[in-house]
Amino acid sequence: MTILLFPLRGVPDDEADEVRELLADQDIDFYETSAGNWGISMPALWLRDHGQLRQARELLAHYQQQRFSAAREVYLQSQQLGKRPSLLTAFRKKPVQHLLYWSGSLLVVYVSIKLLFELGL
Repeated sequence: MTILLFPLRGVPDDEADEVRELLADQDIDFYETSAGNWGISMPALWLRDHGQLRQARELLAHYQQQRFSAAREVYLQSQQLGKRPSLLTAFRKKPVQHLLYWSGSLLVVYVSIKLLFELGL
């Protein structure tokens, strides 16, 4: 029976590629499933051999710790340089998208409050 090793939903392409390469370099027998035509299946890496489970999990734990350390270092460097992302910089990148989100949120609040007062609660 196969074992779920690494779910791929929401994983960046570069990380998925690095994990595949890591497993292949260590001769760990795995296969991959996709999300399917409608995106409802589970994209993941699966192990075929139970005997390789411990080795594969140790490799993944070590890899993820290295990736976390590298990402944390990049974040701290950007924080020191004053390039930390903020709401204002995100708004400047995609103003129309943010205006739509804010408009939708305000509409939901307005309708909720209006219905509350109309019902007399």
